[in-house]
Amino acid sequence: MLDDRKLAVLRAIVEDYVSTNEPVGSKSIVDRHNLDVSPATIRNDMAVLEEQGFIVQPHTSAGRVPTDKGYRLFVDRLPGVKPFSAAERRAIETFLAGAYDLDDVVMRTVRLLAQLTRQVAVVQYPSLTRSAVRHIELVPLTDRRLLLVLITDTGRVEQRSVDLPSRISEDAITQLRAVLNACLDGRRLTEVASVVADLPERITPGERANAAAVFSVILESLVERHEERIVVGGAANLTPADFSRGLHEVLEALEEQVVLMRLLGESGDEASVTVRIGAENQVQGLRSTSVVAVGYGSGDQALAKLGVLGPTRMDYPTAMGAVRAVARYVGQILAES
Repeated sequence: MLDDRKLAVLRAIVEDYVSTNEPVGSKSIVDRHNLDVSPATIRNDMAVLEEQGFIVQPHTSAGRVPTDKGYRLFVDRLPGVKPFSAAERRAIETFLAGAYDLDDVVMRTVRLLAQLTRQVAVVQYPSLTRSAVRHIELVPLTDRRLLLVLITDTGRVEQRSVDLPSRISEDAITQLRAVLNACLDGRRLTEVASVVADLPERITPGERANAAAVFSVILESLVERHEERIVVGGAANLTPADFSRGLHEVLEALEEQVVLMRLLGESGDEASVTVRIGAENQVQGLRSTSVVAVGYGSGDQALAKLGVLGPTRMDYPTAMGAVRAVARYVGQILAES
């Protein structure tokens, strides 16, 4: 176990290295941090930290830099996530509240996270398996064509035109709309197909052909949107200076949806901010990076995850605070939509 002073020295090395991207020496620690000890004492503490694998000397006669193990201890011993000011919170809320649909919410979230953290932002669309039908609307376009609008509790809005085999009356549209909402409201999208199979029995026999056309479009829209999606932004924030090697591998990994799904899936408990550092990431091309992620959603249920990815030389307190704050506001927006 490290005593409080050695932990303070490690904290100073991490903070200074993140700030300067230069190896940290004992004299600079004495100058920048009020530890009330001599440079010789700091050097002794640094020798212990190096022996235990928390820091390393990249070059002879150079200062020290944190290892993955050192960053992990630093994160685990953080007294708390860096809070955002009232002005910053208002700015986040205002920026996200201007979104007009789910796609806009996701794109604004990606841009906001990248700007707040200066890292790569990764946002997962709400999972289809966790989305439920909130409302279905049928709007007559002509007497043989309808506009089907399907709204989910996660903010998805699907609009499809439906060509009908025969003319349909206002009364028939009203009945079909009522049946759809009575049977599908609150249902998980993964349950819709089995429920729709039983709906023809609730429709007047003379209108079943038109109803079948509507049911078919509902099922087609769910099949087409079944894939999980992740949006990435801020790749320009990655610089070669943060990766002595492997930047190309990182950029390649960021282009693969399957890789990103796996990366977020490994981020642990959805309810709290999780941090995976360096080799803790199982994706080979991303072992020189750190990932800070958290679940977001409406109410107490996490519907998907969002986070940031960057070099292990990351401002962890700021990244963790930004990810947590943005996730909270995104969840509020989805709950109100």
